[in-house]
Amino acid sequence: MSERAHELEHEAPGEWRKLAFLAAVSGALGLLSLVAEQFDGVGSPWALALVAVACITGGWNAAIDGWAALKQRRIDVHLLMIAVAVGAWFVGAQAEGALLLFLFSSAGAIEHYALDRTRGAIDALLDKSPKHARRLGPDDAETEVPVAALRPGERIVILPGELVPADGTVLAGESAVDESNLNGEAKLAPKQPGAEVAGGTLNAWGRLIVEVTRAEQDSALQRIVRLIREAQESKAPAQRAIDKWGDAYALFALAASGLFFVILALTSPADAVGQASPLYRAMTLLVVLSPCALVLSVPSAVLAAIAAGARHGILFRGGAAVERLADVDCVCFDKTGTLTAGIPEVAALEVFPETADSRRALSALLTLESATTHPFAAGVVRACLQRGASRLPVQGLSNSPGQGVAGTVAGARWSVGTREFVGGGVLPAAAVTAGAIVSEVWASDGTVTVRATLVDRIRDESRATLAALHERKIRTVMLTGDRKEAAVVAARQVGIQAYAAALTPDAKMAAIRRYAAEGHVVAMVGDGVNDAPGLAAADVAIGMGGRGSDAALESSDLVLTDDRLDRLVDAIELSRCARRAIRFNVLISVGAALGMAAFVVFRGAPLPWAVVVHEGSTILVCLNGLRLLVHRVRPATRR
Repeated sequence: MSERAHELEHEAPGEWRKLAFLAAVSGALGLLSLVAEQFDGVGSPWALALVAVACITGGWNAAIDGWAALKQRRIDVHLLMIAVAVGAWFVGAQAEGALLLFLFSSAGAIEHYALDRTRGAIDALLDKSPKHARRLGPDDAETEVPVAALRPGERIVILPGELVPADGTVLAGESAVDESNLNGEAKLAPKQPGAEVAGGTLNAWGRLIVEVTRAEQDSALQRIVRLIREAQESKAPAQRAIDKWGDAYALFALAASGLFFVILALTSPADAVGQASPLYRAMTLLVVLSPCALVLSVPSAVLAAIAAGARHGILFRGGAAVERLADVDCVCFDKTGTLTAGIPEVAALEVFPETADSRRALSALLTLESATTHPFAAGVVRACLQRGASRLPVQGLSNSPGQGVAGTVAGARWSVGTREFVGGGVLPAAAVTAGAIVSEVWASDGTVTVRATLVDRIRDESRATLAALHERKIRTVMLTGDRKEAAVVAARQVGIQAYAAALTPDAKMAAIRRYAAEGHVVAMVGDGVNDAPGLAAADVAIGMGGRGSDAALESSDLVLTDDRLDRLVDAIELSRCARRAIRFNVLISVGAALGMAAFVVFRGAPLPWAVVVHEGSTILVCLNGLRLLVHRVRPATRR
């Protein structure tokens, strides 16, 4: 019984069409049987034959699924429906049995259609996956090759109106790219040399020459699809609870119906027939107690929420994330690359003392920074190259998370990272624009000190996102490994409620655990390797998917694929809508079953009434979940 939703999720696409056809045939034959009775009278052989075929077509799929469940020693709802239909023939209620199987197969078709729609919304991403690419050879000759044959480092040509075959960096040309299938934003993104492009996006008007940076299986599009597939397999806590008791509930339904039959057999008049017969009333109770709607109440909403989020650049990595995000009342943010743009530029690059060999020192800084994934590294490397530095061999490379790296370069042991880590002294502040978010990277070999002063900026959408979270009574906290001075400026500009600076990864994790111990449901938003411990400690881990590290993404329950921070508010709203849908579904499914069961026990009811309530509640919960597919996100924050 608890496997019903799981089976529906794994049916072949378009399965609902076959079920709809069988239901239509069953319904048509049932109506013809009524016509035959009008001409030949009750008990007409033609009418009975038509009803029999109507039962066979309406119950065909249920019989197959019920037999499969029986071989696995499970009580399946399909088996219960077949048992009731057979019992209807024994009490002379063949028409009611045919109606039961017709409505059951019709509801099954609608269930499959609803879940097929959620799969279709996700499979649409793969429809944007190109199959061929124009590869440039060493002599600039173009050759058409399968996308799967592209390797990092190769050059490809993308013409106007073509899909981008693979993730890469623009080498030449200018254009604009439609990235709506990845981030849900119907807005062209300008592309110039140095810009990143993602496979599966659409080149609008210019000719681009792109260097491939990822093979097809590692592309952003394929990674998104893999994450969604994983999410579909992951069940929400409410679904796991229902599954845990599903089989026990099915046995309870059988036992309760059997006990009801025994009691009626002992207490009913001996001449009770038709709708008053003990078997008829027991079968009616079995129908209303069958938990089809309850089993489908959670997955119908969760799968639709996952699909709706995917269309807007929000990847829930499972049903647990969909449910849990709705409860979050405290969000912790990393600073660099999360609240800030994450592309800091070097405003000053100084070597002390002034008599030191500047090129030697900058080459050591360049060499060690090239070996890290820190957000500051790219800017520092560019600045060192512009000053004439070069990469050198390094030995004994070691990494101290949240502090820096060390290694031997040209015979000297250099450290690169925070001032405390490298043992730097007190130096006059570099001249930068007032109000700038200033960070520093230091390097030293014990005799020579290098200081790189970097300037970052707040994301355009950060302040609006935090304001929206505050409106929803969600506390906001910034946890950063950067200097306190930079944290103070960033916190003031973005409007965050609390912050802590100069934190190691372990200190970030401890801070998150402290908020959780205070009773908060905590979400952590980050993008770097240093954020991975904090993400793992949070109740809901949220990764920035554009520039986010693999470690951060693997630790995340939710991924914002396009690095749009304002999508966090959209994700919370979608999660809350899904939770409301789940609660409504559970209320409807349980209320309909228990209410109708009480009516059947104390007043009695025709089998068709029970069938209509049972299948009606099942269809209602499916459609209620399906409406999440058209969930609207807020208008994009202006950039």
